[in-house]
Amino acid sequence: METVIKINETVNSFAWGTFGIALLLGTGLICTCVTGLFQIRHFSHWWKGTFGIMNDKGRVINDAGALSQFRAFCTALCATIGTGNIAGVSTAICFGGPGAVFWMWVAAFFGMMVKYSENVLGVYYRRRNTEGAWSGGPMYYLQDGLGSIKHCKWLGKILGILFCVFTMLASFGIGNMGQINKITINVESTFFSGIDAGQWRNIQNVDLAIGLVLMVAVAIIILGGFRRLAAVSEKLIPLMTMAYVAGCLIMIAMHITSLPAVFASIFRFALGPKAAAGGAAGTAIQIAFNTIKNGCKRGVFSNEAGLGSSVMVHSNTCAREPVKQGMWGIAEVFLDTFVVCTMTAIVVLSSGAVDLATGAVAAGTDDATLVAKAFRSSLGRPGEWFVVLAITLFAFTTVMGWSYYGAKVTEYLFGVTWAKIYRFVFIVLIVFGAIMESNLAWDISDTFNGLMMIPNLIGVLTQVPLIVKLTRNYVDRRFKYREIQPMLSFDPDIQKEAARAVKKGME
Repeated sequence: METVIKINETVNSFAWGTFGIALLLGTGLICTCVTGLFQIRHFSHWWKGTFGIMNDKGRVINDAGALSQFRAFCTALCATIGTGNIAGVSTAICFGGPGAVFWMWVAAFFGMMVKYSENVLGVYYRRRNTEGAWSGGPMYYLQDGLGSIKHCKWLGKILGILFCVFTMLASFGIGNMGQINKITINVESTFFSGIDAGQWRNIQNVDLAIGLVLMVAVAIIILGGFRRLAAVSEKLIPLMTMAYVAGCLIMIAMHITSLPAVFASIFRFALGPKAAAGGAAGTAIQIAFNTIKNGCKRGVFSNEAGLGSSVMVHSNTCAREPVKQGMWGIAEVFLDTFVVCTMTAIVVLSSGAVDLATGAVAAGTDDATLVAKAFRSSLGRPGEWFVVLAITLFAFTTVMGWSYYGAKVTEYLFGVTWAKIYRFVFIVLIVFGAIMESNLAWDISDTFNGLMMIPNLIGVLTQVPLIVKLTRNYVDRRFKYREIQPMLSFDPDIQKEAARAVKKGME
């Protein structure tokens, strides 16, 4: 076991060390520059094309084998809006003080265009599976994108396979057992801590009971197929997000007079040495690279920009335009980090749990309890229950989202039938997640999570010229009204079908 731990730490330090950070931030910077600061220059356009059509055009399905744009967005948010929105922010502040929040914003700004690029490539390189549904993701733009470059055919295929293997293994840990274990610990410590274990024969019976309930709940959803998962996501994600934001707004309103001091501290500490360290920690959790080794491995990466995971959901959209779905990626990062994570940060900083003058966290508080104590200090015990419920729901939706990711990579490796078998294995492991005690499985899955990022970002970087062409093609047609052929798919047959749909206005 010691050998396994040492090997894992070595690989983890590579995946989430200087190389991984440089690769992720560098990709974000490049994608932002080559698209001409798309997230700023076309802010109004992408806002209207995402949040502006949520109750109208975004819910229309014009493709029998796909999801509406809004459902695809909500399903992707299942895994994106997770415990990182709570634990990740508190970790950043604990390690880096108030200034760490600023660096999360900076990282999310570049992360917008990473996710935009992933989604653009995902839709462009997608294809139908044997059941008529769309399949897309990093494995396809590695295979057909990188693989189309001279002498890179086998490299693209190998990297695509590695991405799938890493994703499948990570889905069992960071996307399943780790999340279930977090739910179990929080529920047990909050609602069962005062009960004598002898009354339950053994405290593990409580863990087992929680695990069985969660297993049944997840089974009902994911065994109903992707459409049931999407339908649940469409209803649960908006309610969950609005409820959490509402709770944060109540807290902020109670400390409204401290807001000027909160924002002043964020910018004052932003360039300090402590903020640099904490900023790296917060950025890792919020945009999928983790440089902290103590405690953060149990967190869930928040907006997943760079991992290439949510692109597998976005590729199932009915939108024919790659850039249109790319804009939903920008919206996803915006909602996740600039809204939800910022709300958490303001609540923590305005609660008195952090000294805004020195940046020091109050004694007896750590990253695991910071948010809960902030709510409890103002709302009492119900405030703590609210945080536990939020963490439970966020972790539960993460499990739902990762079940789809794992199924899609299994489909790529072994076929549709094996993807169905994968779902049963995934469900069974939920019980083990509830009763497990070792952190090793979680640490290893965190490493696989980081390893996913490397082949994905290599695929994105090698396709930068294509991303530029697709973006320019869209801008020329939508803003400059040029009569040119739209670039919609690498496959000639899909291109013709999609072009006809776009011409008829079926978007």
